[in-house]
Amino acid sequence: MRGAALVLLLAVAGASCQSCGDKPIAPFPKSQPLTGADRALGPGDVVEIRVYGEPDLSGTFDVGTDGHINFPLIGLVQVRGIAPPAVRNEIQRRLADGYLKQPSVTVRVTEYRSKKVTVEGEVRSPATFPYTDDMGIREAISRAGGFTAMARRNAVKVTRVVQGKAEVFVVAVDEISKGRAPDFLIHPGDNVHVDQRPF
Repeated sequence: MRGAALVLLLAVAGASCQSCGDKPIAPFPKSQPLTGADRALGPGDVVEIRVYGEPDLSGTFDVGTDGHINFPLIGLVQVRGIAPPAVRNEIQRRLADGYLKQPSVTVRVTEYRSKKVTVEGEVRSPATFPYTDDMGIREAISRAGGFTAMARRNAVKVTRVVQGKAEVFVVAVDEISKGRAPDFLIHPGDNVHVDQRPF
């Protein structure tokens, strides 16, 4: 009888502690907007460039190891360290210089291979992978296979280096999923660490 009672007591205690030590920490951190440097292109990145009404000039381009893309008509365009809006302006300017009248260009990054995000700790597949534009913390964790059963979901730590100084944000991911906290935007170079939930 004593053994059965002990097992029952442990089961009840375990059930009651499913969220022990995992209460959301308020106030919730707000997302910080990405800077031009965050969005700047680098070698290996992939961009989709569209020229309105000109399908032969539109397509997907890889940034070479020298930081250039080779664009139809105008040739090499230096894009390393330059954000997409400035790349668009440069291509428009050069196309307008003797090739097209009032060209309309869009530039969209499809893959930032030069920028990485690391997710580790209590996730199913800890990994470092390429950053994607406007990545939220839930997407980052999903890319690492999602939480394990032991994850402390409401105290996920995001470490970010800002002007040479490391900043740590504690993010309540479960509260975000339930619509009770604002989404948290991941930046290139962020390290996401999921702690183990205390018993």
